[in-house]
Parts: sequence; C-alpha cells; structure tokens
Amino acid sequence: MYIEWLRDHCMSFPGATEEIQWEDHLLFKVGGKIFVISAMNNAAENIMSLKSDPEEFDELIEIEGVVPAPYLAKSKWIAVKKNCRLKPGELKALIKKSYELVYDKLPKKIKQTIEKKKKRA
Repeated sequence: MYIEWLRDHCMSFPGATEEIQWEDHLLFKVGGKIFVISAMNNAAENIMSLKSDPEEFDELIEIEGVVPAPYLAKSKWIAVKKNCRLKPGELKALIKKSYELVYDKLPKKIKQTIEKKKKRA
C-alpha cells in the first residue's frame, strides 16, 4: 500500500522516473538525479530518504521518526522511519520540496527537455 501511494505521488511530477537499485530500493529521479529513495524491504527501519531544504534540516530531524539519512546527511538528506510522526500531507510536501530542490539544480538543457515533454502531455 505504501509503495503504491509513494509511486503515485512521485510519478506525478514532471520528468519523474523510477528504477530499482541496490537490489531492494526504489529510486525516484528527475533528470537522472535522485529525489527519493524508498526501501522495498518491509524489515527496513528507514522507509524512505529524501533531500531536505538545508534551512529546514535541523528542524526536521527534531521530529520523532525523522533522522539524518545514512551516508547522505552531509548533503542535508533526511530519512523517515516507520514510526514517523509526519502526517501524509506533510510527507507529500517534503517529497515535493525534495523534487523541487533536485530539479532546480539540473542543467538548463535538461529542464527545457522536461518542460517540452510536460507541454506535450
């Protein structure tokens, strides 16, 4: 159920793609850059990792069930644990923000390609 909800939300963003990597992780990307990593293994403690606004990072990791993402915290990524206190709407907003942060750093040419595809759809 959770994976379907996440997939529906992440794939609603222009230019979003998905792929499985590291055997059991579902990655959502834009322009070839990751904006959400989700564990497909139900036993995993962290259900997803995503890029956070650097100005909100310290505040976010104060929320119960939100921690600095392993290996990615230096880049201001957070990990969401199973016991997270975020409501679905709050989580959707964080995912959207992660997408926007990654999209904004893409080269202009890739952004133009995504925009052209968006207009055709």
